[in-house]
Amino acid sequence: MLWPLRRLSGLLTLVLSLGLLVPAVAQQRPSTTNVPADVRTTAPKILNPPPAGPVRDTTGLQVSGTPDTMRVAAGRKGAVESTVKYKAQDSIRFEVQNKRAILYDKANVDYGEMNLKAALITVDYSKNLVTAEGAADSTGRVQDKPVFVQGGTTYQAGRIDYNIKSKRGRITDVVTQQGEGYIHAETIKKNELNEMFGVHGRYTTCNLEHPHFYINASKMKVIPGQSVVTGPFNLVIGDIPTPLGFLFGYFPSPKNKRRSSGLIIPTFGQAADRGFFLRNGGYYWAANEHIGVRLTGDIYSGNADRFGGWRGTAEMQYITRYRYQGLFTFNYSSQPTERLLGTTDANTNPAYNVPRSARTFALMWNHTPVPRPNGGRFSANVNVSSNNYFRQNSYNVRNYLSSAFQSTITYSKQLRYAPINYSVNLSQSQNNQTGTMDFTLPDVSAQLARQYVYDILKIQPRKAYEQLAFSYDLTFQNKLSNNIAARQINGGAIPLLGGSSTALIMPVKLKNIDKLLRNSQTGMRHNFGITLGSFNFAHLNFSPTVTYNEIWYFKRLDYSYNETAKAIRVDTTVSFNRLSAVSYGASMSTNLYGTLVRKGTHKIQALRHKITPSLTYNYTPTSSARNSGLERIATPGLRDPATGRLYEEGETYIANGNGFLLPQYNGFIYGYPTATRVSQLSFSLQNAVEMKVRNSNDTTGNTPFNKVSLIDGLDFSTGYNFAADRLNLAPLSSTFRTQVARKLNVTLNANFEFYQRDSTGTLINRYLWQQDNIRIARLSTANASLSYQFNPAQGAKKSTIKRDAAPVNDPQLGSPRMINPYEDYVDFSIPWELNTSFTASYANQGPLPELTSRPRRSPYTAATLNLNGSVKLTETFRFGFSTNYDFINRTPAFTSLDFTKDLHCWQINGNWRPFGTTRGYFVTIAAKSTLLQSLKLSRNRTFLNY
Repeated sequence: MLWPLRRLSGLLTLVLSLGLLVPAVAQQRPSTTNVPADVRTTAPKILNPPPAGPVRDTTGLQVSGTPDTMRVAAGRKGAVESTVKYKAQDSIRFEVQNKRAILYDKANVDYGEMNLKAALITVDYSKNLVTAEGAADSTGRVQDKPVFVQGGTTYQAGRIDYNIKSKRGRITDVVTQQGEGYIHAETIKKNELNEMFGVHGRYTTCNLEHPHFYINASKMKVIPGQSVVTGPFNLVIGDIPTPLGFLFGYFPSPKNKRRSSGLIIPTFGQAADRGFFLRNGGYYWAANEHIGVRLTGDIYSGNADRFGGWRGTAEMQYITRYRYQGLFTFNYSSQPTERLLGTTDANTNPAYNVPRSARTFALMWNHTPVPRPNGGRFSANVNVSSNNYFRQNSYNVRNYLSSAFQSTITYSKQLRYAPINYSVNLSQSQNNQTGTMDFTLPDVSAQLARQYVYDILKIQPRKAYEQLAFSYDLTFQNKLSNNIAARQINGGAIPLLGGSSTALIMPVKLKNIDKLLRNSQTGMRHNFGITLGSFNFAHLNFSPTVTYNEIWYFKRLDYSYNETAKAIRVDTTVSFNRLSAVSYGASMSTNLYGTLVRKGTHKIQALRHKITPSLTYNYTPTSSARNSGLERIATPGLRDPATGRLYEEGETYIANGNGFLLPQYNGFIYGYPTATRVSQLSFSLQNAVEMKVRNSNDTTGNTPFNKVSLIDGLDFSTGYNFAADRLNLAPLSSTFRTQVARKLNVTLNANFEFYQRDSTGTLINRYLWQQDNIRIARLSTANASLSYQFNPAQGAKKSTIKRDAAPVNDPQLGSPRMINPYEDYVDFSIPWELNTSFTASYANQGPLPELTSRPRRSPYTAATLNLNGSVKLTETFRFGFSTNYDFINRTPAFTSLDFTKDLHCWQINGNWRPFGTTRGYFVTIAAKSTLLQSLKLSRNRTFLNY
């Protein structure tokens, strides 16, 4: 018989026993979702409450009052026992004789960890089989296709047959997601392990129902949370099959995006200078959750006249959450530097047929800690390479053109219960053009924060002298360099006995370690500072200071005169040496204000001009003979090696006749104290102008005015050394800074001289106002910088600017880049933007010699206009450019045009440099997904292979 049920709110629970089901005869319902109106029984509009206890229907089955569950109890061994939750929007039909239940319209069945939704669901209890399918609407389009969820995996299909006992199933026209990929298949079979075996499958990272591209395979196996394995496959783009494919495919699809080891597919291409190549192919090893190792290599076929070479890369990335992360990379390459000899060459010895190779390396290490309170901080940024490594192996313009690299390893710590912090640095710098390498091993510094005596004595300061405070800084450095400086004094004007008169670049090799150590410079410097507090005299702030410096060296230079050779001999003596100097200083400053306030209500209500003048006096007495760092030797008969004339009294380094004062610490780390007295008075004047503007957006009265800066800074400074014998007055330095409408940044710097120059351009001890053409100062150098940024977000509130978020797939362990994970991210939400900047430099060369034939150059040493910006032409296409123009050389210095096209699951990037040293172009079409990042097509032609 037909049992009509109420709609979803009136669902009943039926307890059935699969083994002891009471036979009954019920009216059969057609096996279609389009049930005729005269057969279907609709639910009444007024719902009666269910009975308080169990009741029996006309079939004799007992029905519970619970509205939405059904328990299938086992009556014999081996049967299924679980709770089935079911519901349907239209109706549910039970065929007791056939042991079936049919759910119509938006049916839903829950069975343990399995959930099934579809337009029509049939549950066959005799076979433990659940069947689901969609229903066609009046237009013939299938609606409410089955959606099957089990074990966290979702399947969308045309039809599903699932055995709830064996947990095996057959799914047709299935679509399911595995990791970042999507699987489409005509038919798949699922076993009890949730593994899937598909026929005529398609694998893609495009989330559309009809994907833009996919990997087509006749057979595939899916292991959820691990991988997708296929048989022979080929790539299909836009429904057009391509010959790109392989005999098998392996695509990891880790659950929760966990890393896994696997092969790295190389990139195939061609370069004009090295032929065909396979690049960045190798293996990735996920050692554990903290360490990932990537081993890759490049191989080049070469061209007609030379071999291509090879390169190997070992990369290890490590990370410990909340502590640190780092990336270590080592590259080693071999590239032939000579052409192959042909058989027609005169010398056919096989030894000459093998060209020499340039073997280069590059080592990079980046270690970044997570800041922790009261803990030490260890960081590293190491970049060491052979001189020609990047020129031979890098297609990155920045690396190719870089000539200098720096490396630093630092450990620093602030003591928890003491006002002391210290740091230990190891640094290295190299210049690939000159071959110079400098090392600082180590650079140790310690600082004692300023300590107040009243704080130590636990007293309340009442007078200025009771605010006495002191501080201490300690630095220790040991420097090595392969640049052996020329041994000369006074620019080579004094003849020396032995040593090289020219600089020497020594190769950094193990056999040269002793020579490098002998050329090292070691020193320690102590700096004691004492402040006596601040004294206020009628709005004047007066602060005296005392500074004591002491330098320790562990060797010195000793000089002796050889009368036979008429030259000076220089010897290096290992000994402990102390040099000290003391200086006294005092500063006085005040603040002056000029204010203009308008009466009434105005847009600009007030103006304020702030002036800060300050005077600083510094006095350093003449160093004693022991602290001067100069050695006096007698040099009778010494002549200038260039002119042959005899040195006379009064010349450089001459003291009392034919004698010299020579520096014993020439070229040392901290130098040596000056032997002359310093009595310097410095003056500075700082200006700032602000205005008070009425806030038109204020409706509460809490902020009726806003402060707007008109001039951020207009500063002047100069000084006068009373103890100097010439050029006492220092140049006047001036700086101007402002920001116009919060958009235009303006910075101007200028230096003015007060002294005349001779015909060679050298300053002489005569003021400009002492010449016939009277003037006070002359502009010597100047710099100007202006920058402006245009975009529609200028001036808008941050809350109203709609911007897309950066990609959420941050680089995982083992990613090729770690410095800037969003380097290639393009924000399509900004319609357009334009950044402009202009820089100019001026340098007055002074007068030239009258007889010179050299043409006078423009005093403007640099003038460059920089432009860069981008515009969103469509919702998915963005065009950008970057260019600058050199007004001095009247040529564009660098121009780059680029574009980005978003193709949903693909992206096209292009860059073109039409002229200049770095001319070339690069176009890449690649899948967005990191899972198929090797699926790309690149075409490039750069300055390396033009």
